[in-house]
Parts: sequence; structure tokens; C-alpha cells
Amino acid sequence: MSRHWVDITAVGFFIIEWLVYALTLEHSTYGRDSLSARMNRYREVWVRRMLHRETRMVDMQIMASLQSGTAFFASTSLFALGGALALLHATNDAITILSKLPVDLSTSPAMWELKCVGLVLICVYAFFKFAWAYRLFNYVAILFGGMPPADRRDTSEAEAHVIRTSRLFESAGRHFNRGQRAFFFALGYLGWFVSPWVLFVTTAAVVVVTWRRQFASSAWAAMAPEVVNGEELRKRGH
Repeated sequence: MSRHWVDITAVGFFIIEWLVYALTLEHSTYGRDSLSARMNRYREVWVRRMLHRETRMVDMQIMASLQSGTAFFASTSLFALGGALALLHATNDAITILSKLPVDLSTSPAMWELKCVGLVLICVYAFFKFAWAYRLFNYVAILFGGMPPADRRDTSEAEAHVIRTSRLFESAGRHFNRGQRAFFFALGYLGWFVSPWVLFVTTAAVVVVTWRRQFASSAWAAMAPEVVNGEELRKRGH
């Protein structure tokens, strides 16, 4: 056990970084200014503006494109799962190939299988998140179809429907983001197949890249306008 303390520490670092990043993004005050949070506000803007349109075919087409994108990622996670299982079943071949490399990447069969099992679990998690997001987008499409007509947009029924749809829409986007986050961290996890020290580096790199996209990217800056009560207001006066 003592000789594997670096591996244990590296995997612990990987798990903690993933959890801390996810919790900070989704459940903290700091995360309320992320790119995902800003897009959630525009989901409500979209739903509210649907109330002013009698014809909503374009809205349904956009929703269909969101569903197809989610289905693509769900199927991709299954392909990734198949690849991870193939690595698990090819333990002896993989160890033989690693032993012939000029760089010492040798590992025991048990450790290789443990690494593959971890990758399998990440792919399974990603699939469940994408599959559930796809189902939620289906529910949102149903709520779009049940949107009150434009001449009843000022009723309490319309307001309740907007809130209900916006919350479900936000939940679908949140689960989709979790699936994508699993893909990103799976790339960092691959560093463990090289060395636990590489896992430290790749995990940190994934956190930095994903954080920058959420809080310091050009897309985040482009979404700077705040949304209050369904209306767009400039956060800054310049």
C-alpha cells in the first residue's frame, strides 16, 4: 500500500478538484456569474418572449437542434465506454506494449485494470447525464407545445408556465453541462495511465481550462448583459 501512496494521492486530488469545481460552479455565489449561469437567464428570456408569438415553429426547431446535440453526446459516451471496456479486456497486450516503450511506463495488471475501471465509471456517469438531459429537453419541448397563447400572456397561468418551463430548461442544461464536464475530466484522467504525477498536471490543466471558459473567456464577456424580469439591461453603462 505504501508504494502506491502517490497514486492514491493523485486520484484523491482528481476527485476533490472535480467535486470542488462542480460545487463552486453550481452552488456558490461565485458561480452565479459563470457563463452557464448567464445563459440560464437567457433561457427565461427565450421562454418569456415565446408568449408574445403566436407561431412558435422556430422555437421548436431550435429545441430539436438542442435535443439532437444531446443525443450525439449520449451516443459518443457509449462509444467511449466501449473503448474503455476494450482497454480493460486488453490488459496483457497493453502491459506488453508499455514495457517496450523507451520511457518506463510499466505497471501491474491490477493497477492497469483499476485505472480502466475508473475510466469506465466516468463514461457511465457521462452517459447517464446526457441521457437524462435528453429526456429533460423532451419535457421542455412538451411544455413549449403547452405554452399559453399570446392573448393570454398576462395571466397568472402564463406566468406559472414560464417559471415551470424555465426551471426545467435550466435543469436540462445543468445535466448536459455535467456530462460535458465528465468528458473534460476524463481527458485529465488519462494522465494517470502515464504516471500519477502526470495526473496531477492534467487535472490542474482541465480545471484551469474549464474555469477560464466559464469565467474569463470571450463568450463569457459577450454575455455580460444582465437579465432582470425577462428584460435585457446593460451591466455596465459603457
